[in-house]
Amino acid sequence: MDWFVVFLVAGAAIAVWRIVYNARNAARPRTDDWDSRMIERLRRSGVDPFKPVDIDFFLAVPSRDKAETIAARLRAEGFETDIRELPDSLDQSWSVHALKSMSLNVQGVREATARLRQLADEVGGRYDGWAPGPGKPAAGPN
Repeated sequence: MDWFVVFLVAGAAIAVWRIVYNARNAARPRTDDWDSRMIERLRRSGVDPFKPVDIDFFLAVPSRDKAETIAARLRAEGFETDIRELPDSLDQSWSVHALKSMSLNVQGVREATARLRQLADEVGGRYDGWAPGPGKPAAGPN
C-alpha cells in the first residue's frame, strides 16, 4: 500500500510540473515569427546580412486615393513606391509596393512591418508582407 501512495504522489507531482512548465512556455512572447524565419532562410541561402538588401513590402488598400496617400508617406520615409490595380480583388482593389534597401536584421524588418501595418490599418487596408527585392533568392514560408 505504501508504494501505491508513493507512485500516486510522484504522478501528481509530475502532472503539476508539466502544467506549470506548459503555462510558462505559453506565456513567453513568441520571437520565432515569419519575419525572423524568412531572414534566417535568406541568410542560409547566401545573402550577406551585413550588406543592405532590397526588400519589397506589399500593402493592399481599397482605393487609388488611399494608395497614393500611403505611397507619398512612404516616399517621405525613404521607400521607393509604385501603385498597381488589383482587378480580381473585391475589397482591396489597389496594391502599394514599397521597396527599401535595408540590412537583414530582425528588429529593423519588424519595425518596418509594424509601420506598414499601421499605415494600412489607418486607411482600411491590409499589410500583405514582404519579399526580397528583384534579383534576390526567394525563400517563402513552408
